[in-house]
Amino acid sequence: MHKVLRLKNFTILLGAVALMASCNKNKGPKSEMTGWKYNDKNMGGYNLAKAKNVKTGPGLVFVQGGTFTMGATTEDVMGDWNNIPRRVTVNSFFIDKTEVANVHYREYIHWIENVFSDPQYTAVVQGAKPDTLVWRSELAFNEPYVEYYFRHPSYNFYPVVGVNWKQAHDFSIWRTDRVNEGELITAGYQNKNVVKTEMAGGGQENFNTQAYLMGEYQGVPGKPKKNALKDAQGRPRTQVAFDDGILLPGYRLPTEAEWEYAALGYINQNPQVRKSEKKRGEENNTNRQIYSWNNDGYDNLRATRRGAWQGSFLANFKRGSGDNMGVAGGLNDRSAIPAEVTAFFPNGFGVYNMSGNVSEWVADVYRPLTNQEADDFNPYRGNRFQKVDLSAGEGNLRDSLGRIKMLDENDSTLRTRRNYQRSYAINYMDGDSMSNVSYGYGLTTLVSDKSRVIKGGSWNDRAYWLSPGTRRFLEEDQSSSTVGFRCAMIAPGSPEGNGRKTGNFFPKRRQKR
Repeated sequence: MHKVLRLKNFTILLGAVALMASCNKNKGPKSEMTGWKYNDKNMGGYNLAKAKNVKTGPGLVFVQGGTFTMGATTEDVMGDWNNIPRRVTVNSFFIDKTEVANVHYREYIHWIENVFSDPQYTAVVQGAKPDTLVWRSELAFNEPYVEYYFRHPSYNFYPVVGVNWKQAHDFSIWRTDRVNEGELITAGYQNKNVVKTEMAGGGQENFNTQAYLMGEYQGVPGKPKKNALKDAQGRPRTQVAFDDGILLPGYRLPTEAEWEYAALGYINQNPQVRKSEKKRGEENNTNRQIYSWNNDGYDNLRATRRGAWQGSFLANFKRGSGDNMGVAGGLNDRSAIPAEVTAFFPNGFGVYNMSGNVSEWVADVYRPLTNQEADDFNPYRGNRFQKVDLSAGEGNLRDSLGRIKMLDENDSTLRTRRNYQRSYAINYMDGDSMSNVSYGYGLTTLVSDKSRVIKGGSWNDRAYWLSPGTRRFLEEDQSSSTVGFRCAMIAPGSPEGNGRKTGNFFPKRRQKR
């Protein structure tokens, strides 16, 4: 009798397990277009990565986008007439919390010197190093900064200077590759020993994100312990695709619009209190602040709240002729040259030194009136539309540095397009019948296609240049003791970040038949 009952119970248990397995199997995600299940080898094996919170790359903070008035805040005392106010919208993005510091750039040089140690790469190594001679002046004793500012440990976390635009651009590519290589190693999709191989003079055989995704770089595939990636036959795969959600988007220089928007930190004026659809911030930008912080003080340059910091300067700048830091015993900004990157007052987005310390490179090519011509959504001048150079065939798409070779799109193939018809858009609307504008570099102007915008005042600038709307330019192959940079990154998905949905969602209503 007992044996019969145990047998019946066991049969019932097996049935329940089978039923649960059947239910779980049917609960997987499936296409609303075809009804086929994702991540199922019996139905094509298409892998669908789960939507999850946007991962923030090292050093970055999230900047929630929006509309703002880009351009001049104060009187145009320089008479440049190059920052006319204009309403634009910037989508959400990430930006570095601080300027890139000497120690960060030395990390880059360390990698360059080891990976490209072969004598054939001497020009590459030397070309990556900052120009420390930017500190020199015929009538000033600045030689100690030439020798020590970049290398001495005392200046580890001071912003790197003497870096031109091209070097800052290359640093961004290197940073992308190191972060993504680290992500693959951590997840087990690349063997950690691949780094030792690279650092032992790997040369061309170094990890590049684009080359990896195109199958031009294999490295040393790892053995992930929990491999959720499968091919069409259901077998584990170690080659990661971008839509698997493991790799991060690329680091880059921010556009001028992004930089200026991040500098203003307007979210403090319009706090985002929304934790559900019932609570949200208002659409207010009531105060056009002068500097990167919102302050109600008399001159907006000093801390006004009562306490130990009352009266202290909120940025590193030059107060007047011959006054870089004040009087002994009462130093106003406590810094004669650039200060540490986390010094002074962070703005509403938690970003440091968008006013003062060092001016910063941005991605844009300089034109005085670009703001009037550019799109009002993510405005930017500097596009050069390219495609992969396939002339050498697959397996030979990388250059000597391990990067994918690119070339400009052929204009003849773009004639039927409606959104753009020229691959080289840097000088768009220059010298044509519509704009009536031309630039003769060295003859009538110093503006050229190599002129890049620099933003924000520096340690050696007067307060006027601290306003985010001001703008200047420098040739992309030149550098200065007052110019550094920081990186940015696109923020995929919702403009509110943190995995929130895009758009407004209302209760579903039944459709009447």
